[in-house]
Amino acid sequence: MAKPTLVIMAAGMGSRYGGLKQVDKITEAGEIILDFSLYDAMMAGFDRAVFVIREEHRDIFREIVDERAGRFMEIEYAYQDLADIPEGFEIPEGREKPWGTSHAIYACRHLIDGPFLVINADDYYGPGGFVSVYEYLANAKADGEVYDFCMAGYKLENTITENGHVTRGVCEVDADGFLEDIVERFKIQRKDGDICYYDEADDAWIPLPEGTQVSMNFWGFTRGFIDETEKRIEAFFRNEVPSNPMKAEFLLPRTVDELIKEGKATVRVLPCHDKWVGVTYKEDKQGVMDELQSKKDKGEYPEKLWK
Repeated sequence: MAKPTLVIMAAGMGSRYGGLKQVDKITEAGEIILDFSLYDAMMAGFDRAVFVIREEHRDIFREIVDERAGRFMEIEYAYQDLADIPEGFEIPEGREKPWGTSHAIYACRHLIDGPFLVINADDYYGPGGFVSVYEYLANAKADGEVYDFCMAGYKLENTITENGHVTRGVCEVDADGFLEDIVERFKIQRKDGDICYYDEADDAWIPLPEGTQVSMNFWGFTRGFIDETEKRIEAFFRNEVPSNPMKAEFLLPRTVDELIKEGKATVRVLPCHDKWVGVTYKEDKQGVMDELQSKKDKGEYPEKLWK
């Protein structure tokens, strides 16, 4: 099997944050959060990265990535485009929102020929997940009747912000460590000391226990996942877009969940104990800067990542 590739989803603009947060500098050395993910990935063994971006952001990413991490890793770009849809379908008039995270992977279909790790561009994950997923993918079974996938599972309490709410994929994991179910929960935050999510149907805040495993879009896939997005995207446009033309999304966790329920994939959950940090809101930025500088001060990272 080919050596694992890193895929970075970076086509979103960060609506709650305002602006292109993926390239916002967060260290005195001028690094962005993505530099830390690329560094951790490189140290884990990845030597090739594919960025999924909007074509209009190409020059920004090339300036920031190619001259730094690009000196140590092979960098390629895939463009997530509203017009990249199956033949016979049309873009709904007025639609501007991207088609979702499974569509981002669909955009890579000509650049990936083996196993790959998928991450978000604007999250700091810590080094542990990169090591675990790389090792898993390097030994994953070749695609057969059942795909051999994995994901890094984070403890819920390590993935929230004090400055607002977040959305997380809440996981059910069986006794053998395989993902059974994943449900996206919205508006997760602390209330009166407990971590809760808001249930619109019941108009109530529902507690979630600490230690709950959640997905941070840190997935390890074989090439078969891309093949599945190609098979399923037509059904998405046929069945979901007509009823919600402005907001329907072809989402990665839902695709994974369908494959599990259909018996076509297993997903090994690899526990990760690192603390997530990210700039979901502008108020998060200083905390992220302090956290990453602290890691440099402790010697966990060099003062300049790309010397």
